[in-house]
Amino acid sequence: MCVCSPSPKWAGPSNWAGPDENASIRPQLWRIPYEFGWRYSKQVAVKNKAERERRESLWPKPSTSSTLPLVTIYPVYHPSSLKFPSWSSSLLLTLPLQSVERLEIMGDSVDLTGDGGVLKTIIRRAKPDAIVPSEGLPLLDVHYEGTLAETGEVFDTTHEDNTIFTFELGKGSVIKAWDIALKTMKVGEVAKITCKPEYAYESAGSPPDIPPDSTLIFEIELVACRPRKGSSLSSVSDEKARLEELKKQRELAAAAKEEEKKKREEAKAAAAARIQAKLDAKKGQGKGKGKSK
Repeated sequence: MCVCSPSPKWAGPSNWAGPDENASIRPQLWRIPYEFGWRYSKQVAVKNKAERERRESLWPKPSTSSTLPLVTIYPVYHPSSLKFPSWSSSLLLTLPLQSVERLEIMGDSVDLTGDGGVLKTIIRRAKPDAIVPSEGLPLLDVHYEGTLAETGEVFDTTHEDNTIFTFELGKGSVIKAWDIALKTMKVGEVAKITCKPEYAYESAGSPPDIPPDSTLIFEIELVACRPRKGSSLSSVSDEKARLEELKKQRELAAAAKEEEKKKREEAKAAAAARIQAKLDAKKGQGKGKGKSK
């Protein structure tokens, strides 16, 4: 459980504090269970001032006209913990609530749209200095697998033939959920993206693989971000053509597997017939010897 309330001011590097430092201005706003805070302490609870300032700079400060409330994150005691974190080994971090809503902790879902339409769960975190998509790096290379939330059926994947899918961010060449989610990812990151129909194929679906009003789940790896070079899968027609080609490849692969299975069954039946013939021959020889006696 978390307790959250507004903060009177922005707390920058100058007022990172424990209970005995700047106590009069220290807002105690958001209490997070001990396991959460301690697990995240390597990122927010650091003593070195330069490192604190560097990490804080990763979060956008509100403008002077901003009315965003602030929250403070810090480890607190939880009954299941074996050790209480002392204030001497942990520090406070105060962030705009807007930033905290985007806080991405591995294994926890983040609502990227505010209405539950696009949920992101980090499966593998990228390196801290990893490249992120930008206006100068709009071409994204990804691996992915898409499944239907209702049945778990895989409807599309790049893992089967180990291909890379490339698209240009923000051009409408992919579903809305992808444009929303991929811009929050870093190169090397793997995330699970759950998207409701209104952020995917809506009531039309994408026959025959995706029924109307389907909630979709994608596991996406951002492989690379590249500058625009004049050629990419940047239109819906290109995307449909790629999916059609992939579908044909799957059908051919399935037919080949079925043929292999049929051959194995025929070979097995032939081997069984040979063994039976040998047994019958031995029985015949035994009967012949008995008659001669």
